[in-house]
Amino acid sequence: LAASTIHFSALAAPVDDVEAEKVRGVIVAQLAALAEDDADGAFQTATPAVREAIGSSGRFLAMVRGSYPMVYRPSSVSFHKPEGGEGSVLQLVEITDGNDKSWIAMFALEQQPDNSWRISGCVVAENRWQSV
Repeated sequence: LAASTIHFSALAAPVDDVEAEKVRGVIVAQLAALAEDDADGAFQTATPAVREAIGSSGRFLAMVRGSYPMVYRPSSVSFHKPEGGEGSVLQLVEITDGNDKSWIAMFALEQQPDNSWRISGCVVAENRWQSV
């Protein structure tokens, strides 16, 4: 959830089911930590570069609360199939906030040397593509 630029290969492809589950798991873990005000737990889901740029878990939690309230306390989330390439994944998540407003969040994740995934950025926009 850093205010970083999301860079991504134009050669994105669907992610296999095993890796897709791992990617979703990282985002779910971050959302669960945020729901509990677990700043340390939420901060650990970010890449080392994001953690270094933000500096502390307390600053991270304050940033999310201030800039991403829909991510801080969503009333519902729905995951699309992630796409990726060469150690990077984009995960589209539909979020409904506490005011029943719909949002689209694009999480960027990077695979770490231990093959785990960490969040390297997030861009959120109002979802104007409402279901009928």
